[in-house]
Amino acid sequence: MSQTAKKKNVRWVEEPELGFWESTFVPAIMQGLKTTLKHVVDRKPVTQQYPEVKPELPLHYRGVHRLNRDEKDRVKCVACMMCATACPANCITIEAQAAPPEWPDRDKFPKSFVLDELRCIYCGMCEEACPVDAIELTHIYDLTGESRSDLLYDREKLLGVYDRTRNDARDPVRTRRGVLGPASEFQQLPALGPATGVPQSDRSAKAETAGVIRTTGVEGQR
Repeated sequence: MSQTAKKKNVRWVEEPELGFWESTFVPAIMQGLKTTLKHVVDRKPVTQQYPEVKPELPLHYRGVHRLNRDEKDRVKCVACMMCATACPANCITIEAQAAPPEWPDRDKFPKSFVLDELRCIYCGMCEEACPVDAIELTHIYDLTGESRSDLLYDREKLLGVYDRTRNDARDPVRTRRGVLGPASEFQQLPALGPATGVPQSDRSAKAETAGVIRTTGVEGQR
């Protein structure tokens, strides 16, 4: 494209000159007042008179946590620590204890389960990480307490939230996959190969466990 054609395609816009009234900004102020008065006359309030009027929360709202019970009315948690590991706020503290002999379907259960509701950011990561669907977030939003310790929810308090919400249509138990969920069905974990392709001549390809390299002979004595 020639320089002449380029100049023809360019449209130059000159900055308008401000007159006397424009330089006083009175027209702009009047236009703003006109918009304000329009909203005053055509008023459509959206304020809810809480607490007399309760808000209608979406179904995916994440509020206060609960610990679910299984079909035998036991705490469903198996103290695997996955929720505490996944929690980005580090607000879950679990103390595991060996399961009693009358619970042959699990090895552990939480002797102590404490969740700091003030520190929690309600991201739902604990709910996603739990392999047995033991912890869930509910629709309860009006969380109050007279001290910080009142908002440290222990195991019994979290189970109480389950008892309160188990029959609420807004907080259904989200799984019916079994007493302990799919993770409890594993008897032996399958062996996993390396995440990337490794030549057969490489030592890591002959390792007993993926990612583990065992040295032998002269190399192992170094």
